[in-house]
Amino acid sequence: MSAVEQIADWRIFQTAETIATVSSTADTIHLTWSDGRQSPYDRFWLRDNCSCAACYLASTREQTFEIVDAPDTLAVQETELDAEKALLVLWSDGHRSRYDSGWLRINAYDDARRAERRSASPSPVLWGAARADVLPTFAYDSVMSDDGELLRWLVAVRDIGLTLIQGVPTEPKTLLGVAHRISHIRETNFGTVFNVASKPNPDSSAYTAVNLPPHTDLPTRELQPGVQFLHCLVNETTGGESIFVDGFAIADAMAQEAPAELAMLTDTPMEFWNRDSRTDYRWSGPLISRDGEGHFSEVRFANFLRGPIDAPTDIMPGLYRALRLFQSMSRDARFRVERKLAPGDMWVFDNRRVLHARRAFDPMSGNRHLQGVYVDRDELRSRIRVLERELGA
Repeated sequence: MSAVEQIADWRIFQTAETIATVSSTADTIHLTWSDGRQSPYDRFWLRDNCSCAACYLASTREQTFEIVDAPDTLAVQETELDAEKALLVLWSDGHRSRYDSGWLRINAYDDARRAERRSASPSPVLWGAARADVLPTFAYDSVMSDDGELLRWLVAVRDIGLTLIQGVPTEPKTLLGVAHRISHIRETNFGTVFNVASKPNPDSSAYTAVNLPPHTDLPTRELQPGVQFLHCLVNETTGGESIFVDGFAIADAMAQEAPAELAMLTDTPMEFWNRDSRTDYRWSGPLISRDGEGHFSEVRFANFLRGPIDAPTDIMPGLYRALRLFQSMSRDARFRVERKLAPGDMWVFDNRRVLHARRAFDPMSGNRHLQGVYVDRDELRSRIRVLERELGA
């Protein structure tokens, strides 16, 4: 079979295993690997993933072929392995495809490979008062100058959800430089950089001196901001301690201690509203969400932004029992980490997992000024993947 011009992926797919044997029927190719694993590949799955120059755009590595354009009668006509042990396929319509063995192994969908992918997915590291030692601290200079340290910090934000960067210069908007080490800033109605300080005519209770209960920011949006930065410029006040709560740790505890109440919170949407003279944001979603694998993926909660609950009459008592339990657990010392922010401290955390709070403070006792920005989770994860690719991590 003649050679196929293949468009290289941005990523490198490596495997220690090689293809031992190839067999096929008209609609399936079966590979046996050097470790004995059996991997079947459906004809349309393989054709859909052909990365030849006719099916992929070289400049962008984006697919131009659409699987609907393959004939219904598409069949495997011929297979062979080339000198590099890549799989060559001749299709019944005359099209030829080439698949690197590393790519086939990593993207296989046999039961063993799917289980490997699930086990390799990063799991959240849960924390609370008894496990506060897992919360990492990073140095500003290292994060700004060392891509290896940048990667370690970003992975910690992804997996642990709460990190502290120390030694950050206290000039206003310094946090933009750190955020841009990831990517784009997410702008909201509070601006690109928002200032957390007591002020007249506030449009958020964050801009007062009152106690703020545990909450995620902007649950009123279809997509809550993913990563939040809070940089302390000055903190001379009495009170105002910051509190962080791992929402996934609460959800995990509820799964063990109160599964019926957890189901109420994952199944029933709640309204969240944020209104002022210029804007009116509203969204409805469950307090706790799971992903397709059943893992906790998001916490959405700010009691001061919650609208009236709209739920069937028969579940309302149980729903309030679940809500009261969640709020009680968010006040439970076992789930809380409390810190007094010092100038130069920057807390960076997953806003769709970590609830944050602030004790009331006395605005007459001194100045207190924090600055914040948001970056979406997508930007964080993209930056991690690119750094891992560049650093060979």
